[in-house]
Amino acid sequence: MITLIPAIFILGYLAIAFEHSIHINKTASALLAGVLCWTFYILSGIEEIHTVMELLSHHLGAISEILFFLLGAMTIVELVDAHHGFKIITDRIQTRNSISLLWIIAFVSFFLSAVLDNLTTSIVMVSLLRKLVHKGQKRLLMSAVVIIAANSGGAWSPIGDVTTTMLWIGGQISAFHIIKAVFLPSMISLIVPLALFSYQLRKDKDLPVLEKSTSQTPDGSTLMFFLGLGSLLFVPIFKTITHLPPYMGILLGLSVVWIASEIIHKDKDEEAKRPFSAGHALSKIDSSSVLFFLGILLAISCLESLGLLARLAVWMDQEIGNQSVIVTSIGVASAIIDNVPLVAASMGMYPLSAYPMDHSLWEMMAYCAGTGGSILIIGSAAGVAVMGMEKIDFIWYLKRVSLVALIGYLAGTFTYILLS
Repeated sequence: MITLIPAIFILGYLAIAFEHSIHINKTASALLAGVLCWTFYILSGIEEIHTVMELLSHHLGAISEILFFLLGAMTIVELVDAHHGFKIITDRIQTRNSISLLWIIAFVSFFLSAVLDNLTTSIVMVSLLRKLVHKGQKRLLMSAVVIIAANSGGAWSPIGDVTTTMLWIGGQISAFHIIKAVFLPSMISLIVPLALFSYQLRKDKDLPVLEKSTSQTPDGSTLMFFLGLGSLLFVPIFKTITHLPPYMGILLGLSVVWIASEIIHKDKDEEAKRPFSAGHALSKIDSSSVLFFLGILLAISCLESLGLLARLAVWMDQEIGNQSVIVTSIGVASAIIDNVPLVAASMGMYPLSAYPMDHSLWEMMAYCAGTGGSILIIGSAAGVAVMGMEKIDFIWYLKRVSLVALIGYLAGTFTYILLS
């Protein structure tokens, strides 16, 4: 029965990839795969029932942290958007040139991701893109670039990506050394795809001008923008000071922004106040994308609990041997399997006594695990969030973006190897 669990995961993965061909929503496939994996695990009898329940509760706790963080960040962004707060940025981006806008969006995402994290950055930047570009192929392409840029930007910062943070907290890397060692490879992994996409857009440069909103700017627009952005920027500071997980920081920020929106519109009647309320912002969030995330992470956590991911890492170490090839392969694998358990398994495989802090193994792993997820759209939290927000098809991303992202990933990998 245990052998059925990897088969269920693969079938679920294929159903997600071909959702438009089989006409089944990817969220349903992900949830079914996640539940069936754990069902077969508990029915297999290889572990006591209470042991499996403890494992499930443990993983669900970690998954819930991500989901609540996602919900909090998306609600803050929706509240800022409801108050037209993003006009402060969009009004200052005057270019209608596709290539120029592509590079501006990419570099803002790259550096913002290092300060926030790749998930929050992708949510904010896609919300901005909606104010700048009509829905269509160009916006999908620019949303894909946001994924690449956010993942690349998060890899070189100790607070920019969950796997880099894991290595930082675990003592495998230090903040200064990871920035020094991985910044340039991460930049290369973004610039190469940008150059290739710019070449594709060379004959179709001008974007149509979006119609300006004729509605009056709501009260507190500027305040809500800076309060919302400040709440997002405060999350890593809150984590550093309190050592509480990031979702606590984002919930604190949401509560502050929520209270501010109530105070700003306190004199209005309920009907006039409703579009600017947090309740209305929550209703606009795509809940199916959150449930999709839940299903995917449940399935992956089952594979981790079975020890399949750790065994895969050990097998690679025995069969491949070459450190650079192994870590590069882990990065590619993170496009298919969540990078968190892969990095966690690797941290268990390679002791600090043999590979001390700031060893090239850890630096390269931070880069590869962070940027490798861009190869497939469901390979990173940023990709899953953008996929849900913009309804990007898995196969479209595979055809239009995956090869370009892979080329960028390998270019950054070779850059790191040359530098080290």
